[in-house]
Amino acid sequence: MQILDRSRLADLMAREQAAFVARHPRAGALHERARRSLLDGVPMNWMIKWAGAYPLYVETASGAHFSDVDGHDYVDFCLGDTGAMAGHGAAPTIAAVERQLRRGITHMLPTEDAIWAGEELTRRFGLPYWQFALTATDANRWSLRLARHITGRPLVAVHDRNYHGSVDETFASLADDGRVEARRGNLGPQVDPARTTRVVPFNDLDALERGLADGQVAALLIEPALTNVGIVLPEPGYLEGVREITRRHGTILIHDETHTICAGPGGITGAGGYEPDMLVIGKTIGGGIPVATYGMSAEVAARVSASIDYEDSDVGGIGGTLAGYALSLAAVRATLGEVLTAGAFARMLPLAERWAAGVDEVIRRHDVPWHVTRLGARAEYHFMPTPPRNGREQWDHSDPELERFLHLWAMNRGILMTPFHNMALMSPATSTEDVDLHTEVFEGAASALFD
Repeated sequence: MQILDRSRLADLMAREQAAFVARHPRAGALHERARRSLLDGVPMNWMIKWAGAYPLYVETASGAHFSDVDGHDYVDFCLGDTGAMAGHGAAPTIAAVERQLRRGITHMLPTEDAIWAGEELTRRFGLPYWQFALTATDANRWSLRLARHITGRPLVAVHDRNYHGSVDETFASLADDGRVEARRGNLGPQVDPARTTRVVPFNDLDALERGLADGQVAALLIEPALTNVGIVLPEPGYLEGVREITRRHGTILIHDETHTICAGPGGITGAGGYEPDMLVIGKTIGGGIPVATYGMSAEVAARVSASIDYEDSDVGGIGGTLAGYALSLAAVRATLGEVLTAGAFARMLPLAERWAAGVDEVIRRHDVPWHVTRLGARAEYHFMPTPPRNGREQWDHSDPELERFLHLWAMNRGILMTPFHNMALMSPATSTEDVDLHTEVFEGAASALFD
């Protein structure tokens, strides 16, 4: 197996940063201007983590491509980290949004689009009742509140190295000695997450059994496959075991399909015929318009309806005046009805297979101890020779310096990857030429590092 030469990596990184600055003078000037009014020169703090000396500035985006202010075209495999999974500016979504803009954006009253969306979500995911939010973070937060409310239990459980947006209770991980501790980067926590949260490793049913045994956990919130730490797939029988254990202990099982919708039209839940008590999904379903939703089983819905007094329905910590607003539901109807269809996934999944095969061929040719994993229309390479079994294993093999170089190398050659790991996502507009360009660029990076 090849061993990475860190001095070569540093030299290549310096060269690529110089090339980035030379290629992006207008973005550099805009960034200097932005530093005078935006914290760290960006509208959201995580944007400082892009691999260049400063972020790219987008001029236009369409389908699976975008152009920056310096005139360069990029194949976008990030796609807004699923927010633009439908492709940038999908025509049906744009048309529906334009129509609704002229008919009224928000008015705190339902539209027929909301009914259509609820019916379609039931068809895809199997849960009969739905509510809407603006972000998956809100949908997760409200789902946890409802679970604690109807069970009367104080705690929630999550997987180690999880990601469910900025929900306070989920910013918890396992220390080396098995204690629950605040996840690195947990800014200004309200309370120690050990007081609110149980944490279990992914693919460990015995640990889950122990975590739920005392009957104090209201809900287990999971991605059916880990994605944000890197793709970690469930082992055969794991999700079935999770369902059996949570049901036996009276714990509400919540699937967060916000990223795992890449597995198919109904995400992993629909593809596997799983039966969570609740399900959350955000970003993707609105084609770029802010929207999220959370569904619930008939039993959970009955318990919720029976336990919330009419006078408390608007002040109980769930909902907001823009939740379920008309514009967002028009976008959902168009995106799910006409863009992210079963036919679209039938094109997207083979493209992800092609992407993964190209990466795997490069890894094998250069004898590098890396591995590529695919989840539906999404794929990722890991800096380890075998697939990770849990989030901690993936985390321990992370290499931010190497990752940053590979992202910058790709960006300098017209490829945008998801910024926080080595992940690529296909859209209905992605082409085989887009995928093959990535393989060519990835081959170039591997040759520069190891030949």
